[in-house]
Amino acid sequence: MLDAVDAALVRALQGDGRATYQALADGVGLSRTAVRARVRHLIATGAIRIVGVLHAGVMGMEVFGHISLRVFGPVRPVMDELARREAVTFAAQTAGRFPAVAHVRVRDDGALAAELTQLRKIPGVAGAEVFRADEIVKDSYSSVRTLREVSVDPLDWRLVRHLQADGRASYAELARAVGLSQAAARSRVVRLIDAGVVHVTALIEASAVGATEHLGFGLSCRGDAGALAARLVTVPGVSFAATGFGRYDVVGEATAPDRPTLVEALETIRGYPDVTYAETWEHLSVAKERQQIDEPPASAVQRPKGAG
Repeated sequence: MLDAVDAALVRALQGDGRATYQALADGVGLSRTAVRARVRHLIATGAIRIVGVLHAGVMGMEVFGHISLRVFGPVRPVMDELARREAVTFAAQTAGRFPAVAHVRVRDDGALAAELTQLRKIPGVAGAEVFRADEIVKDSYSSVRTLREVSVDPLDWRLVRHLQADGRASYAELARAVGLSQAAARSRVVRLIDAGVVHVTALIEASAVGATEHLGFGLSCRGDAGALAARLVTVPGVSFAATGFGRYDVVGEATAPDRPTLVEALETIRGYPDVTYAETWEHLSVAKERQQIDEPPASAVQRPKGAG
């Protein structure tokens, strides 16, 4: 488990994975040397990974869908097929009303409909119900930031791929890797981050910090779903929240170190007066998660699409 200082450092690194050790030290009131040792220990032990996360819009994946699957027969063959689907970014066998859930990222609603057609054709799938997100309010594994119009050339993509592997690589290391001067590499990285193309952040390894319970939830509500989602992200352990339409008004995920803590988080969520229905599913086995993007999009110019 993280102590209070480590937890504060992780929160700071989630906001800016390339923050200097001095800036981090100023935030927690320790020396630069002590903070550097703590951050390096967190990385070395696998408690966190600091990586560059692409904005989904950069790859033309503007549409997010949460798919609840009805399955007859064994579930594992269905999970294997889901893991092979390019559009599927997350797939888990679950305990709950539906034995499997999947997240898909595609370019538009037409592509979402086409992907659903293919998912329904998987042997063993009896049907699928869809939640189509209109706004992702929080996502620990993606960039929920505004994307500005920017030209991304092959050198930029090489820098992005290095940041995906090591978000805290020095500008000198990045410069050597792509054949630029240190100043030129720094200028490009800063531009890509400021434009929202890539967000360097700390990803927490749940098991390393004692979060062993994983749960998904879908909510129906009265009134403003966006206001509800904004409150949800303040609940300890909530790692994902999105508003949309279809089966639910809000879909989310939560993790906790033990079952009582998870139950407490769910009780907090169910206690909001605007929640009229809550459905939950436990993640028994994750077949696919956090797919990395290795190839650049066809277009070098990205236009702003808003958050998500």
